[in-house]
This record gives sequence, structure tokens and C-alpha cells, in this order.
Amino acid sequence: MKISKTFYILMTILPWCSIPLLGLKNAKRFFPSSIIMCLYLIAEGRLAEKKKWWWFPQNRKHNVVGELPLIIGPFFVGSLWILKYTFGKFKLYFFINLLVDSIFTYFGMDWFKKIGYVTLVRLSKFQLSIIFLIKTFVLYGSQLLYEKISAFDESQ
Repeated sequence: MKISKTFYILMTILPWCSIPLLGLKNAKRFFPSSIIMCLYLIAEGRLAEKKKWWWFPQNRKHNVVGELPLIIGPFFVGSLWILKYTFGKFKLYFFINLLVDSIFTYFGMDWFKKIGYVTLVRLSKFQLSIIFLIKTFVLYGSQLLYEKISAFDESQ
């Protein structure tokens, strides 16, 4: 099945429609960590391309280009929302991420494969879950660091 440009556009744009509901203060607070997560995902995509972890059949260019709608759409905006509701409550943050990542890994990937968007090649779903687990710590850790730097700047 050929993925239409409309699919890519909707996957990128629709999550951004929820940003006004997030609130400007929250968006600003969690924006830097979400950007760090996007950069991490792009670097991970380059590594995944070299290691052939997954493949985007519709895209003749690098896998990262195929991943970009996911990265700047649901992953970026999802990071903002998850941090808004769970930052400072690590157990809740961890549980929500585990739930969302598991749904994506075990159901979303099947759907993406069925529609011809992406398929796992040299990576099992369990290994993908481990990769998501690492991202969970990177996102939370980057927000903790940002909060400490912000508090330090405000105290001076």
C-alpha cells in the first residue's frame, strides 16, 4: 500500500493542534527537553539505518526522512504532554511511558507495517521496547537537568 502525502502531513500536523490546550507556560517549560528528544531520535534513526533495525519502504531517502513525521509530530508533542502531567512523579511518568510505548510497539508497529509505513528488520519488538525504555530515561533526565539549570539561573 502506498502511503499518501496527506498521511505524512496529518501525522505531523494533527498533534500540534493540541498545543494550545497545553498552555504556553508548560510548552515553554518542556520545549527544551522535547527538542533534545527529537535530536536524540534523529541520531537514533541514523544508527538504525546503518544497523538496519527498521525500514521505511516508501522512502528512497534516508530512514530519518521517513521518521521525521513521527519525530516532529507525535513524539515531540507527546513528550510535552507526558511531561506536563507526570514530571515530578517519576513512577507515574515511568508507567505512562511504559504503557504508551508498549501500545506503539505491540499494536502501532503492526498497523504501520500493514499500511506500509515502517517495518522492523533486525530488531524484535522486545528490543524496540528496550530502546523506548532508554528514551524514557533520556527525556526525564534532560528535563531534570533543565529544571536544575533554570533554578540555578533564577537564583543568581
